[in-house]
Amino acid sequence: MAGRALHGVNLTGWLTLEPWVTPSLFADSGALDEDSLVIAMGQEPYRQMVEKHRRGFLSQADFRGIAARGFNAVRLEVPWYVFGDAGPETGPYVGCIDHVDQAFVWAEDIDLKIVLALAITPGERSSSAILVRNHDEFSRYRNDMLVVLGTLAKRYCSRAALAGIEVADEVVPQVRHGFTLTDGVPLHQLRNYYRAAYDTVRKNAPDATVILPDAGQPGAWGHFMAPRRYQNVWLDSHLYHYLDRVDGPGPTGIRELSQRSHRMLETARRCGLPVMAGKWSASLPFADSSTTPEGRIALERVFVSEQLAVFRKCPAWFFQTWKTEGRLSGWDARVALATFERAMLA
Repeated sequence: MAGRALHGVNLTGWLTLEPWVTPSLFADSGALDEDSLVIAMGQEPYRQMVEKHRRGFLSQADFRGIAARGFNAVRLEVPWYVFGDAGPETGPYVGCIDHVDQAFVWAEDIDLKIVLALAITPGERSSSAILVRNHDEFSRYRNDMLVVLGTLAKRYCSRAALAGIEVADEVVPQVRHGFTLTDGVPLHQLRNYYRAAYDTVRKNAPDATVILPDAGQPGAWGHFMAPRRYQNVWLDSHLYHYLDRVDGPGPTGIRELSQRSHRMLETARRCGLPVMAGKWSASLPFADSSTTPEGRIALERVFVSEQLAVFRKCPAWFFQTWKTEGRLSGWDARVALATFERAMLA
């Protein structure tokens, strides 16, 4: 899509459950992911709990709050079971297409754009939102993923809020280390899936941007999907640094982390496609026992400012995430970005 860059937030933890976003939903069961939660609770109590959570976690007031902060877009992660029994292999999970419909109504009421991301795919643990690791499973579920993408594209192609469709979320590629290969999807299979997903989305939503995760391999996409054949395609880099090693804490470490983001984006851009930052946060990898909570928040604010400068050339960026139950300072936009003027986020 052409025009104004998209600056927004992810809506993680709404349509799928994430223990770091809503730990209270997992506390009594001892479960660490949604799969385990189904087993621990039983299907009917789980269903009732999920439906209650979805009704209450986000509302129209949240969408208005997002717009009021200066954001113009949201990235909405949608699971493969979004269509419930009408979709492929729903299993024990609860469909949520009515909530996606409602998100479009709320967004269009205040002129927000929506990027839909196929966040959880068949065959993968629901809490991880990762594209199936095993390539045999990937081959098995590939067609189901394309069906869901095509149905979403057809359903929302004429909606004013639709900005793009991302064909997967957290992708684990197969990587060679010496004489061994890691678990993951071979890049040639991933490329073939991306081509098929592009054709599926484009057939049903001619004007939507098709977004491809870089799979943590920003240099692997040279000459892929050349513009003469593929139109309106972006690459997506997720730029987390909370587990990184740095040479020093404080401003020195922050500059080092920001430079890493810059290098990753520059590497990805060499493929010739626009590159968006689909997920990033204010969370820092270093902690000093002498740093007060206020001091840490101040460092996180500097980190946010540095990253926003790095993202200036991106057609879109989305902070991770809008809302957490515990108002986590590095991850909750209502906290991490609260002191930034609208003009800095727009």
